[in-house]
Amino acid sequence: MASEVKNLEAYGIIGFDGSAIRGLKIHPDCEHIVYPMGNKVCIQEWKTKKMYFLSGHSNSVSTVAISPKGTYVGSGQINHIGFKASAKVWDFNKRVQVGSHELHKVRVEALTFSSDERYMISLGGRDDGCVVLWDCLAGAATGTAAAAKLTTGDAITLTALNLRANSYVTGGDSNLRVWNIRAESKNLDVVDVSLGKLRRTVRCIAISRDDAFGYAGTTTGDMIKFSINYPPDPFASIAHCKPALLGCLAKCGPWKRGRKPDSICYSQGIESILIMDDGCLIVGAGDGTIDILDEINWKGSFPKGKILNPNIPHFKALKTTKLEGSITSLELMESPKLQGAKRLLLAGTRTSEIYAIDIGTFAPALVVTCHRCAINDIAFPRGMSGVFATGGAGDVRVWARDTCQELLRIVVPNFTCSALLFSGDGKSIVSAWNDGNIRAFTPLTGRLMYCIYNTHNKGTSALDMTNDGRTLISGGCEGQVRVWDIRPESQTLKKVLKEHKSPVSAIQVSPNNTEAVSAGTDGSCIIWDLVSLSRRQVMYANTLFMCVCFEPRGCQLLTGGTDRRVAYWETASGNLARELEASKAGAINGLDISSDGELFVTGGNDQMVKLWRYQEGVYTHAGLAHAGAVTCCRFSPAGDCVVSCCSAGCVIVWKVPDQYITKDRAPADRKSITESPKTLQDELKLPLSEKTKGSGDRQFKLPGAPSKVEKIEAMDTSRSSIHSCCPCEATARSSNKTPPKNSGVKCCKPPDDLPTRTTSKQYVNGDKK
Repeated sequence: MASEVKNLEAYGIIGFDGSAIRGLKIHPDCEHIVYPMGNKVCIQEWKTKKMYFLSGHSNSVSTVAISPKGTYVGSGQINHIGFKASAKVWDFNKRVQVGSHELHKVRVEALTFSSDERYMISLGGRDDGCVVLWDCLAGAATGTAAAAKLTTGDAITLTALNLRANSYVTGGDSNLRVWNIRAESKNLDVVDVSLGKLRRTVRCIAISRDDAFGYAGTTTGDMIKFSINYPPDPFASIAHCKPALLGCLAKCGPWKRGRKPDSICYSQGIESILIMDDGCLIVGAGDGTIDILDEINWKGSFPKGKILNPNIPHFKALKTTKLEGSITSLELMESPKLQGAKRLLLAGTRTSEIYAIDIGTFAPALVVTCHRCAINDIAFPRGMSGVFATGGAGDVRVWARDTCQELLRIVVPNFTCSALLFSGDGKSIVSAWNDGNIRAFTPLTGRLMYCIYNTHNKGTSALDMTNDGRTLISGGCEGQVRVWDIRPESQTLKKVLKEHKSPVSAIQVSPNNTEAVSAGTDGSCIIWDLVSLSRRQVMYANTLFMCVCFEPRGCQLLTGGTDRRVAYWETASGNLARELEASKAGAINGLDISSDGELFVTGGNDQMVKLWRYQEGVYTHAGLAHAGAVTCCRFSPAGDCVVSCCSAGCVIVWKVPDQYITKDRAPADRKSITESPKTLQDELKLPLSEKTKGSGDRQFKLPGAPSKVEKIEAMDTSRSSIHSCCPCEATARSSNKTPPKNSGVKCCKPPDDLPTRTTSKQYVNGDKK
């Protein structure tokens, strides 16, 4: 069977790890960008957005480097305490690994290549504290040394010189050092830059083109300027050259007549510095500020103060902008191949976003955005394949499937969304959070519709709702399953079901809306009767159940767990019908069945997404693009794509193979998902400016159900439409009459001062008529 397994083709990938310092790199050809994505290194074509992956790391990639001519790509990783961390060298054109070493402990902090691409220099983290020299031609490590003296703190960053191939600079806590490699013996000579009484922690270093001087950004928010004093000839002797401190410089504050302007330090420190050809600096700060700075030539002398300032106001800001999140990477893209020959500044932030900034206008445009932490759940609207929602730490996001762009972000700071779903009519996104609350939002504006407080005392972990939106079933980390009656005016608890002894990991309502199954990490799956609100059937296995899913007819259900198996269960009797080994290593975390019941998809800790035939019990396709453990996977309602997410915050949209696509399965969706990619100019637009049409018709429409508007963009989420279930309103609309206020007919609507009510803009503005 292994020889018959084909590759599952990825249509779109949403992911970027912004936590790696200087992780975003631009290749010298200005046609590719390189950045980490979980335990993989992603090489992306800038215009076509096509991605290639360098796989081989066993844990998250912490740093990335590109050689000056673009021949090699270097990457280093994080590992568990007590284990070695590997640093790898890749051939950029062949996309293969050409060298690797595990000489650092726990973490590789920074990487750089010498200007002649002969050496890759790697710096270990605080548990290691060593510099390792890797010879790319010989394919071996040739030297190692302690990165800092015992009297100073740890080294954090390093940068190679531009002209002299055997020299580089390291910096860290109270240390700034210039290193030289002896070509004959491969020994490392080091000279410290004397900082005197100045105490700074260096976060980033930039060297001028001629190697005459350099700037070091500090956590204090100012810059250390130091001279290297190396001769222009790269082969000249440097025995008499010693680096020196030139000053500690900062940005100027407001001009004051006859007085020296105040120094302004960047909040949360300086994370990245670029030196432009004209001598200006581009500075990225920890508070998201990006400035273009120019030196000020002072005329005359200013009165000296009584106390000597620690830094000198030396730069003025020519242009400035501010982004969300700390700036971890700054790269300048200068190429005549760019559209309009514009110079672009790419900025990577700690919130896992990439912005493209035009140097001329200095206006930022969001290019890439994704979750910064693990994604816990995915949801499609009922009968719609054009959009989907994901939930993770701090926010819920709505995405357009065809363009893989973000349409809406609902932020709930400091809390984690563990499960989410769209209501049956598509007018609300219901989400479960680890603070024990259930929150419902409008899918267009993200406005809070209602919040059920304290649903579970240890956090809400699972969620599902009946198709009519009247009954909500929630599971908690304390093991309880609770059934809620959902109405526009109130949300009331109907029953508490206490059977599970451990957290409830998944809940799903049966297709006929009369039963619900809950999977627990105590090794039990329980089928509940939603009419009598009692237990109907229970299934036990020697595993921690992580996911459960009903077959579309409701006769069987599938479970997955830590035993690496997928089990078929009979719903009526609770008997085990079949077991499949779904993974060679790691638990099964995600499971979903297609709407016609022919296929199901699994994802687990082995980072693979597998597409299975339900009847045969064999998997025919496997996807390998994830850079972390797969946490959830879902079929689109049209059945033409699969969306999966992982612990690295990455979302991947997979194409279902053509052999499984039938003519009655939304051909419009299939056509749109294979369209040609967008141009660079279109991709640089803000995602919220684009609206993608939802596509795909409902296949399993309940008989007698009222027809709904299936396009989210066309839905009216105002106050009147949200509470349109009121029979008084329905009667008034059908007769085009409004009942008089004193007619004696009591309306079922609640008073206007209830906290769970949502209000439209007209109501807020005072138009209550």
